[in-house]
Amino acid sequence: MRIIEIIADCGHTDTLKSIAEQHEILEYWSVPTADDDDSRCSTRMLVKPEKQQKVIDAIQQVLEKAENTRIIILPVEATLPYPEVDEEDKKLRAITRSREELYSNVVAGSTLDSNFIYMVILSTIVAAIGLLEDNVAVVIGAMVIAPLLGPNIALAFAASLGDTPLIWKALKTNFTGLSISLLLSVIVGFAWPLNFESRELMMRTSVDIDGVVLALASGAAAVLSLTSSWINSLVGVMVAVALLPPTATLGLMLGSGHYKEATGAALLLAVNVVCVNLSAKLAFLAKGIKPRTWLEKEKARQSITVYIVFWIIVLAILIGAMKLRESLI
Repeated sequence: MRIIEIIADCGHTDTLKSIAEQHEILEYWSVPTADDDDSRCSTRMLVKPEKQQKVIDAIQQVLEKAENTRIIILPVEATLPYPEVDEEDKKLRAITRSREELYSNVVAGSTLDSNFIYMVILSTIVAAIGLLEDNVAVVIGAMVIAPLLGPNIALAFAASLGDTPLIWKALKTNFTGLSISLLLSVIVGFAWPLNFESRELMMRTSVDIDGVVLALASGAAAVLSLTSSWINSLVGVMVAVALLPPTATLGLMLGSGHYKEATGAALLLAVNVVCVNLSAKLAFLAKGIKPRTWLEKEKARQSITVYIVFWIIVLAILIGAMKLRESLI
């Protein structure tokens, strides 16, 4: 459940009360704020997860042109007595997080700042050590850090909303993260001798259809965990479709001059990136994540079509390259 707090001019109180009654929310209360002029009121609504998006959209529509307003979404751990859940609510409970909550989380995961760069550098070092030492635990540690998963999920989410600025932001962050990881891995590969008996290293120099299916399933699972309350399952997704180990493997092979193995690592990395983006977009589409207004929906529909067609074509090319590589080995 969520508490939706609306801080707005007190003249909107009756309208907000009508929205609460229309959507049959659990609880509703309104009090004046502590402003000096006392002209604004704080209205709170206790809303079931399955109804929160409709309530938020209705509030935004009413307050779209209102000045000096703010909408705050607060999580609720529990409430007593526990509200009854009917069959219709159970069908709608698949999405327990609003579009606005998802946007905040996605933007945070795709922000190119010093923390992101540090995480990429550290996780690349961890991944490279684990690959060179054939240490499964260390490689999994690098997978769990997973700084490159956020920008890819953000890219799929931005396409669902037709949000061009967020698309470019996610692309910039993704490209920067991959470039830093690859460059650092090349330096490590040039400076340190590779251990070609390392199973963790060599298993990331090739890819097959199983890897494609795994990446597709993992990308969809990431979206399901984000849009529901199963956030803890994201750790499993990070391990299942890690982007850093193949990036580190590619850099290590390039740095040591083993270009045949580098080709396989590059294919694995490309397949993972493409599959995560494609399946994440399809999952967002299946979960009904879309913009609020009609104009935004039309813009998003065009973005979705281009996005899906592009990734399908790229995936087909990659599968063809995989088959060609297998025939030449």
